[in-house]
Amino acid sequence: MCHEYDVVAMSAERAYVPVVTPTALLTAEELFRVSIPDKRVELVRGVLVVREPAGFRHGRVAMELARLLANHVEAHRLGTVCAADTGFTLSRGPDTVRAPDVAFIARQRLIDPEPVAYPDLAPDLAVEILSPGNPPGEMLAKVADWLSAGAPLVWVVDPERRQARVYRQDGTERLVSPDESLDGEDVVPGFTCRLGEVI
Repeated sequence: MCHEYDVVAMSAERAYVPVVTPTALLTAEELFRVSIPDKRVELVRGVLVVREPAGFRHGRVAMELARLLANHVEAHRLGTVCAADTGFTLSRGPDTVRAPDVAFIARQRLIDPEPVAYPDLAPDLAVEILSPGNPPGEMLAKVADWLSAGAPLVWVVDPERRQARVYRQDGTERLVSPDESLDGEDVVPGFTCRLGEVI
């Protein structure tokens, strides 16, 4: 089915979105129907972005953070944690659908009935894991999309450099070293995790 669209193939190292003609723009609903086996896809201002699957370290760090976060969220009935590649519609006209490596949605913001496709909301916490070669500009664009759509907290974890950066809705940010903790602050109350334990 994807042969009907202009597909932008991106390696794991490069994920900039090139300029395309307006006729090639997709909607979130069309993206949900696109099937590209064994690839990760996002929609950035209407442009389909296709990436290779994440590497082993990337997946392990994402899973460990998701496990710790999900255990805490479930124990305290705070909401729900979504795994990698869960899409969120962040803007319309043209549509942007981003998929963080881990996402948390607070209980009071959960949609009932649960959506099958991409909800029109930003998670309360979006976690992105950097892969080797990710250009800084590409990740900063993702962070800007999360924050602009209303996510109060974004963590960008860099296993290669053994650090993380915390971005907040108010524009502040903080660098986290391996001996310091990622903190859920008032977004995921009570959650802390020493960075060195997951990277």
